[in-house]
Amino acid sequence: MALVALLAMSFATPAPAETLVVPLTGKRVRDIQTATLFHTLFHDFFLEDDATTYVQSGDIPAMWLRDSSAQTIPYIRFQTSYPVLRARFAGVIERNARNILVDPYANALTSDYRIWERKWEVDSLAWPVILASVYWRETHDRTIFTRDLHRALTSVVAIYECEARHRHCSRYTYQQHVYTNDAYNAGTGMIWGAFRPSDDAVQYRFNIPQNASAVVALRNIVQLARDGYGDRGLADRAITLGQRVQDGILRYGRFYNSERRVWMYAYETDGFGRYNVMDDANIPNLTTLPYIDWCSAFDQVYLATRAFALSMDNPFFFSGQYAEGLGSPHTPYGYVWPLGIIGRALTSTSSLEVATAITTLAETDDESGLIHESFYPGGYWRFTRPEFGWANALGAELLFRSLAGEEQTQLAWDGPLLPYERRSRTPTLVPFFTQVENAAEIVGTLGRLLHSTGGAMPRQ
Repeated sequence: MALVALLAMSFATPAPAETLVVPLTGKRVRDIQTATLFHTLFHDFFLEDDATTYVQSGDIPAMWLRDSSAQTIPYIRFQTSYPVLRARFAGVIERNARNILVDPYANALTSDYRIWERKWEVDSLAWPVILASVYWRETHDRTIFTRDLHRALTSVVAIYECEARHRHCSRYTYQQHVYTNDAYNAGTGMIWGAFRPSDDAVQYRFNIPQNASAVVALRNIVQLARDGYGDRGLADRAITLGQRVQDGILRYGRFYNSERRVWMYAYETDGFGRYNVMDDANIPNLTTLPYIDWCSAFDQVYLATRAFALSMDNPFFFSGQYAEGLGSPHTPYGYVWPLGIIGRALTSTSSLEVATAITTLAETDDESGLIHESFYPGGYWRFTRPEFGWANALGAELLFRSLAGEEQTQLAWDGPLLPYERRSRTPTLVPFFTQVENAAEIVGTLGRLLHSTGGAMPRQ
């Protein structure tokens, strides 16, 4: 049994919130206040009049399909100890189902179901599915299997099928002019995309990490369709399409890097042999393919890709006095994203690499302990967005694993998609009894926060 769940049974009265025991060294060390690990859960989740949960992306008043799902997943592990959280999480699943039904091409919507952005991003439809699958496997709560979720799952498969035949099926357009190389091979089997997880336009139409996340989601739809609705037709469609996309990734998404003399995954391709060789901090990216359970952290092609992505050969890997890590064309050139630092740590098998990431986050975050969108690695006081809800939640996930011994949440039904590969585990950085202390502090803090709010969410 996970330490957090075990300790919740042992503490009838929550302990006062203090700090985690963290092995940090560095230039600007500050204790990690445990309450900040739940900041997004208590400040970005809102109960709506229709009993759904609206999840704001930190300091931006909109709900991204991707961000809201990713912000929820790290906290599902606590529903066993605090069942009051289940309604909050189920509300996110229902909300995103309804958001998809408003417009499956919209990546972000407002609290009144208006479209905030209509940038077609392949992974936007994947994340609500992954969230629903994780929640179902963790809780066996059948209340999520609503009519809206069934319709949303059907819509996800239909849109993916259509965009895999974009030239002959799709009517998607985006009014704002963006630069994209529009030549592409229509026979790859992969899903055509317009924008990346960063909300930037793609260079080539087939983004490999996004297609990988779609394969994971389609696999999860098989389970949800069967378990929740007995819909074998939808499950069979998801199986067929998922295999076709997977085959396309392995055939067209890998290339031989003659300089490094290794096979690697490309970030994007047109299917004609042209590749965008880079990695972006936004998830899914190449570095976090094991995090989404598409492959193992021990996969040899992945390891070669990771070595490239986390080197100066990657045009969006930056280094400075205070940090090094992945950046993005979405923010000023040279800026590092904490989200990229966290993603690197979550997929690492090295204790030193994980400890370095936690130290860097503690030295470069906001004075309140919240995490920025990006910052200048030569001067962490220059940053974009004071706090980023997705990074706050994923940073909490990293600490739950490395400092409290929590198991990695499985995002793909039945584990990694590539055969015969084992799942990795994030290294723990402290001895067992210190993990127990940290887990007790985490459970006590969450209980205190829930008690102070009566278990209720704020309203807009």
